[in-house]
Amino acid sequence: MNKPNIAIMTSGGDVPGLNAAIRAAVRTAAYYQYKIVGIEKGYEGLIDDAFIPLHSGSVSNIINKGGTFLQSSRSERFKDEKYRKVAYQNLKKNNIEHLILIGGDGSMKGAQVLASESGINVIGIPKTIDNDISGTDFSIGFDTATNIAMEAIDRIRDTATSHHRLFFVEVMGRNAGYIALEVGIATGAEGIIIPETHRDLQLLYENIEHKKNWKNSSYIVVVAEGDEIGGAYHLEKTIQQKYPDIYTGVSILGHIQRGGSPSCRDRTLATKLGIAAVEAIQSEKRNVMAGIIHEKIQYTPLEQIANRSLDINENTIKILKILSK
Repeated sequence: MNKPNIAIMTSGGDVPGLNAAIRAAVRTAAYYQYKIVGIEKGYEGLIDDAFIPLHSGSVSNIINKGGTFLQSSRSERFKDEKYRKVAYQNLKKNNIEHLILIGGDGSMKGAQVLASESGINVIGIPKTIDNDISGTDFSIGFDTATNIAMEAIDRIRDTATSHHRLFFVEVMGRNAGYIALEVGIATGAEGIIIPETHRDLQLLYENIEHKKNWKNSSYIVVVAEGDEIGGAYHLEKTIQQKYPDIYTGVSILGHIQRGGSPSCRDRTLATKLGIAAVEAIQSEKRNVMAGIIHEKIQYTPLEQIANRSLDINENTIKILKILSK
């Protein structure tokens, strides 16, 4: 008896590690004797019938490459029921019964809708540099993004020290402060501005007062792009008004954090989740996302996947105070 076919696609923004996840899923499908095809350009490709055959050789030498060789997109059309019906017909025409979707919380919501309307079994794999998706401790792309940001800030620190200057470094993360907090601690930043706390600006003032008279000192302030203060440029103006004698600069890291070769940790995480996605199908699980919680594979129903906020507690605030002195 022939096994049902599997399709795999990437959706939303690119992150380092997508190719590693695709590679693992394709080779695991071959191991369990499933036929697997790729869908190019995410939900847009699903609507446009952009299906391509995949096999073990298709994914050779891609584990180290950033981006996604299947390409990705954000689809406004998929929000329209008539286009979702087209997507379902394309899956049916290609004899697809299982869809592996690599995406963030928005893509998972789309997957839940597709599964409920069409009966297709959708298995999710979490990816986002923001790390703001429930059902997993870490998402694919987060580790690489934080390492890229950390290296960039270390370089900026050299310039800041040479010129006795305060630099505001804006990192990505939408409305979540995971990247900013992680790299802020790792780089010894004097300030970390994140959306999850409204006390960070006061802490920054205290740190500047503490260091204002130091000779040969530098200041690094890591700013999450979604902070309510308004981003690095707005924060720079606020500090210039309060401390006109301090020289300042702004660096927006932007999409540099999403490109490049994935880190070792992202490659291994993506590989484990790619394998877990196919094994979920093999064990007849339906409409779940594969994640890793406390170093173990866990499967969470798609309807329980949601945007996750960074938990800021008093211990975190204490850490920031201690390390900035």
